[in-house]
Amino acid sequence: MKQDSNLVKNHSHDSMAQVAWLYHVGNLSQQEISDKLGISRFKIVRLLADAKQLGVVRIAIEHNNTTTLDLADRLTERFGLKEAQVAPAPQNDGNAEARRAVGIIAAAFLARIALANQPMTVGLGWGRTLGHMADNLVGVTNPHITFVSLMGLLNRADPTQPVDVCVRLAALTSGKANLLPAPFVVDDKAACDVILQQRLVKETLETARRADYAITSVGECRDGAVLFESGLFTTEQIDQLRDNNVVADCCGVFFTADGTVAGIPLNGCTPCAKPNEMPNTDMTLLAGGLSKRVGTLAVLRANFVDRLFVDENLARALLENS
Repeated sequence: MKQDSNLVKNHSHDSMAQVAWLYHVGNLSQQEISDKLGISRFKIVRLLADAKQLGVVRIAIEHNNTTTLDLADRLTERFGLKEAQVAPAPQNDGNAEARRAVGIIAAAFLARIALANQPMTVGLGWGRTLGHMADNLVGVTNPHITFVSLMGLLNRADPTQPVDVCVRLAALTSGKANLLPAPFVVDDKAACDVILQQRLVKETLETARRADYAITSVGECRDGAVLFESGLFTTEQIDQLRDNNVVADCCGVFFTADGTVAGIPLNGCTPCAKPNEMPNTDMTLLAGGLSKRVGTLAVLRANFVDRLFVDENLARALLENS
């Protein structure tokens, strides 16, 4: 029975791939595929949806136009960047759609550097935008690439946390994943110091600090934001953030609006590779949605970002408020 079950699964996967190929490459309509294969149009729709969900089909979109290119040039000049890319504004101005759009252009950037097929290490932060980057990476194989987490684990299973993003990208590229065996935050500096002395933690952080590239995102430090609602911090730690006007987090480092690392105990409680202390790493910052305006400006003012990928609405807001 087990062998029969595997045959059914393989047959289903073959059908999914065949339908996806005829639709996306052969440009046949759903009705034409139904007539050609002798299966119902309803099943065609279901197979196409499954192919996208399971990663059999991945869609890449060329996004550049004169408006986004102009905004990218202005951002590059204003913030002294190597590169900026701007995704077109989502139709409904939603943050979720903006994050997805930025994830798509970040996936194209990752493909660009990974396809050099040279040994390289890429450090990764966490966040929904990085999750979308992994969702949209297409056609990249590089067994010489290593993805390493810049920060520790969250307290829940989540496809956006660095461990999961590292593992997914390593699997997609036939590369390797190097995971930081530590929590994102601990209760006090003494506990953090103990963790930082562990051999596997030290070795992983050394790899992370030597990364050729790093791709990170911005965490908002405000009521209602993911960091405040996640249960990661104690009440005292949240009070530290509020009382000291902290507006942004990047890989476990907390910043005030002027780009200064906040002088709070919490900055000694996150075992991480600090992105503001990695001068030899090419650092890319991802941010999507207008809610990220204050936090993104703070991280840019910290002056360690080399490349910035944002959506069109956020790009305009950054230029207007900088």
